[in-house]
Amino acid sequence: MPRGQRGAGDREHGEGGLDIQHGTKYFRTGALLWIAPVRWDPGWGRWPAVGRHRGNGRRYVNMVVRAEDLENFRAKGVYSEALVRGLNGYRHDPAAPRTLQKPWTRERARSWADGCNSHREPLFIEGHPYAHPRMSVPNPPPAELQVDGETLHLAHFGTRGARYSRRPPPGEWTPEP
Repeated sequence: MPRGQRGAGDREHGEGGLDIQHGTKYFRTGALLWIAPVRWDPGWGRWPAVGRHRGNGRRYVNMVVRAEDLENFRAKGVYSEALVRGLNGYRHDPAAPRTLQKPWTRERARSWADGCNSHREPLFIEGHPYAHPRMSVPNPPPAELQVDGETLHLAHFGTRGARYSRRPPPGEWTPEP
């Protein structure tokens, strides 16, 4: 099963991003989450995951997490009976408590984890409030980007992605002698 480590860590919240939150409401920073094959579609950019809850570190819970909040994906085997029960969900068979229903192949899990580990950042274009739905840029992003024959210039890069502007950056100001 692919496993993502919760740890996109500190996230900005509030006015101007001044309030820093560690982890999420349900999982601590650095918590290990296991991603099972999707039984239902939780929405774009969201995955059902199983992990130990922030409040009670002994129990596994099923939660839907944002994909952008996960990092450091690995393909690992699952050996815990409680974890198997959580990953199976309603399809869990009590007669075979350690049998994972619809497991991923090792090759599929590795290729999926490798694809998720290629760091890409969401792309925002000046004048549009949302990220471009089908484009992302590598981390670190390029200073200039060609989109539909138009040159975009990097205006800001932070924890929420890369913001590009149609205007070139201002030239360097030098004082007159």
